[in-house]
Amino acid sequence: MDDDRVREFETGLWLGDAEHYRTTVADDCVMVLPEAPYVLTGTEAIEAVAETPRWSDVSLQDLRISRPEEGLIVLAYTAVTERDSGGGAFRARCSSTYRRLEPDTWRVVQHHQTAVRADET
Repeated sequence: MDDDRVREFETGLWLGDAEHYRTTVADDCVMVLPEAPYVLTGTEAIEAVAETPRWSDVSLQDLRISRPEEGLIVLAYTAVTERDSGGGAFRARCSSTYRRLEPDTWRVVQHHQTAVRADET
């Protein structure tokens, strides 16, 4: 997967619905989020997405992409997001890991978010 596609794939995770998560997030994925319950499996994340207002926009800033071995992609970035429902922007430092299952089929196996305080840049 080239860098543009990685960016598109990750953006889709922020903006996509529960059905999108079902096709891109592995059931055994581990997610760490800055809000309770904090640690989720992929299945729990899919259920949570179905119950949460979706983000209307996201910017992946300072995106870093690494390919430590064949079939594995690791990325890190700062996400700046907004929801249509208001509430202001949300900023987080994030990382994700993708595993290739077969040619052109990738799944998220790890995702982490650390919220950025308002006084941080």
